[in-house]
Amino acid sequence: MSSENLEAAKVQYQTGKAAFERGAYRQSVQCLEKAASLVARNTAFGGEVLVWLITAYEAAGQRQEAIALCETVSRHPDYETRKQGKRLLYILKAPLLKTRPEWLSEIPDLAALDESEGNKGGTSYPTPAKRPSRPRPQPNPEPIDLSQVNTKDNAFIWVALAAIALTIGSLLWFS
Repeated sequence: MSSENLEAAKVQYQTGKAAFERGAYRQSVQCLEKAASLVARNTAFGGEVLVWLITAYEAAGQRQEAIALCETVSRHPDYETRKQGKRLLYILKAPLLKTRPEWLSEIPDLAALDESEGNKGGTSYPTPAKRPSRPRPQPNPEPIDLSQVNTKDNAFIWVALAAIALTIGSLLWFS
């Protein structure tokens, strides 16, 4: 494969990916098909182009082409490409789940709504209710009697300091 073909394939590949990410699936299929025709299919880059082409086929509604290409990619010489091909084939051949209408929420199309119409329909949108503020806790009104506070030393500090000194001393002794 010549370097011009490889560069053209990379350009078509990037264009196809960008079109796919924008939602232009048919354009993505066209660009990725051109890239696949320009690149050697048994290379890792060729496999990557084919995997994107499978995804674009599925997004464009060309499921049979996606499955046929997926079966080819699942026998690709590159291990990662072959693994992706097998995973995609498993997904594409999975049975479609049926959904009931009551499981779905219908979202109205607001594209036809003219901004100049404003609120002519007389509908008013409720304002959110304000939450009542929580009462703040009052500070303790009773003063603390300091004569009842235990101020005696419980010797914990001295025990902790002795334990630390013994630990450091034993580390120095055994090192």
